[in-house]
Amino acid sequence: MVRPARLTLALLTAAVVVGHVLGLEWISRQADQISGLSLMTPPMYTRMLQPKAAPPVVPAATTAVAMPKPRAAPRPKPPASSPEELRRKKEAQERERQERLAREQREADEREREQAEARARAEEEERVRQEQVAVAAAAASAASAAQPAASVAAAPASAAASAAASDAAALDRWPVDTRLTYALTGQYRGPLYGDARVQWQRDGSKYQVRLDARIQVFGTQVLTSQGEVTPDGLLPRAYEELRPGKRRTAQIGDEVVILENGRTVPRPPGVQDTASQFVELTQRFATGREVLEVGRSVKLWLARPGGVDEWVYEIVGREPLRTPKFGTVEAFHLKPRSIANPRGNINVEMWFAPSLQYLPARIRIVMGEDAWLDLMVDHIEQR
Repeated sequence: MVRPARLTLALLTAAVVVGHVLGLEWISRQADQISGLSLMTPPMYTRMLQPKAAPPVVPAATTAVAMPKPRAAPRPKPPASSPEELRRKKEAQERERQERLAREQREADEREREQAEARARAEEEERVRQEQVAVAAAAASAASAAQPAASVAAAPASAAASAAASDAAALDRWPVDTRLTYALTGQYRGPLYGDARVQWQRDGSKYQVRLDARIQVFGTQVLTSQGEVTPDGLLPRAYEELRPGKRRTAQIGDEVVILENGRTVPRPPGVQDTASQFVELTQRFATGREVLEVGRSVKLWLARPGGVDEWVYEIVGREPLRTPKFGTVEAFHLKPRSIANPRGNINVEMWFAPSLQYLPARIRIVMGEDAWLDLMVDHIEQR
């Protein structure tokens, strides 16, 4: 009787130890999956973005010589339709009429929405102009009423007000809060499926870019970039990668970048991170800071937890993309050159679509010869 009791006690002790170890491992993984950033609250999206094609080229008018139309011989009357054929014809005509009415209603709604947006932009521009006029008038009035010393003191205030108005106008040129949803396919020891989202938010001069990729079997991976919006572009301050059981970060200061291992490297001018580059490039192309043209290239410093490298993207082609919701969309294909000191074998190719506000319509992540992820845009929401 003693031996079974000892065996039972040993089994219970082993079970407690194993359960304790598993519990600690689970807690550790959960802690790793909690973001160390103070995340922005997602906004309420109110409209779906639709592609806007470039206006068609109208050919020059030509004078044609009028030719007499040949007279066709009278056609014999068709035989009388049966009641069943008449019914089908009537149903087809009714369906066509309903589809035409629905199409006309959608076009009318789209025109009304565009007109409302145009009115809102005009009102906002007028409001900004009135504020600038009021600030200038107040500064001029104060300068004329004050003593010379006061006039000298008022000049910096006027310059500051003008600079603030200029900064506000620069912020307004950035996209509104936007969320892109992608269909995800891939390959890694077999086919992969899932979905992904890229979400851009701005709160005043602060921004957040968040990429969530949900992959079957592998779980969710999240890339987050936070920082400031400046007249010269995005200024990332914190970058974070969350994977199941692992969190990696990079901190970007005014002078240095603090890597995952604590090592610091000099901060290059205009440096971005893996998540912020999508929005930064979109803004550069949309404003003309970078010319989106086949044969050109775009240089970009990228900070990641493992290091800081200069990437050069070649614009290798203008290609049609077959999307699930938008149909065929033309996009410019950006492909990276091989960097001098590669940290792994991961490359990111991007396709930017002018008809979709220059947003990335496709993203392809290549991880060696036999592993890749392909993100194709499904729909785009904006606030």
